[in-house]
Amino acid sequence: MISKGSSNGERFEILKYSFKTAFKSIAHEKWINSLTILSVSIGLTIFCSFIIINSNMNSALQRWAKSFGMVVYLNENVSKEREESIKRQLLQDTDIETVNYISKEQSFEEIKRTMGENAMILDIFKETPLPSSFELKLKKDYLDLMRVKEKAAQLQRLDGVQEVQYGEKWLSSLITIAKTVQGGSIVFGAAIFIAVTFITYSTIKILLHRRKEEIETLKLLGASKGFIRLPFLIEGFFIGALGGIVSSLVILGLYSFITYKMVEFLPAMKFIVTSLPLQIYLVIPFTGAMMSLLGSFIAIGKIRY
Repeated sequence: MISKGSSNGERFEILKYSFKTAFKSIAHEKWINSLTILSVSIGLTIFCSFIIINSNMNSALQRWAKSFGMVVYLNENVSKEREESIKRQLLQDTDIETVNYISKEQSFEEIKRTMGENAMILDIFKETPLPSSFELKLKKDYLDLMRVKEKAAQLQRLDGVQEVQYGEKWLSSLITIAKTVQGGSIVFGAAIFIAVTFITYSTIKILLHRRKEEIETLKLLGASKGFIRLPFLIEGFFIGALGGIVSSLVILGLYSFITYKMVEFLPAMKFIVTSLPLQIYLVIPFTGAMMSLLGSFIAIGKIRY
């Protein structure tokens, strides 16, 4: 008879029996366990795909933030003294990283270079029709739509400033997409957590039903709750861990395919796609194991005494 009280030696034997029983069940019930592992891996792969997309969106925002700036166009008749005054104000602004003055002549020459052979049509202008301007580069941590709008409005109010331009629509769209992806990652993360937990719960519940007679026999022999339940917990843990390992391999394989194969046709992909940190590939199996362990724990609550 199996005693409910146990020494260290007995605990080791119980643990040994539990692992042996769990692995035996995984091998014996290979079809249902394989389907569960596949389902767990698919769920984790979808979730990790959203994390990768979110990570790439954040990387794109950070890269764009390094070069994000504004152009402050001055009035046509602004004096040199006023230009210098505006420049001093801009240099003293703690939100602005660099200030670059572009004269009317420089702007006109730049347009000519851009137009190339068609620049001759600009010869009709006796004087440059373009205003002087300041190109401003904002600090990297300033990439917030409302703050940028406030800064643009603040600069617009300066005496001698005609117009302030920046990529408002592009910035707004990019931030909206980033927030949508972040929100989607949270929603999908919660949904996949519930799905993986429920999948493992259903699998363990089926296995409980198939081993009903064995469980009843163990009860009659005086087995403790822990002795009966531990093999199912171990089995659920390993099912989730295996699903996580499969998911990690799939994600790593897809990333390798994109970076080494698709880059041959779309070189820009190399600068757009970023992988997850290597340690994440170790966290995925652990996450799958914890989700499945929770499902197993809920399922073994069905064992009554």
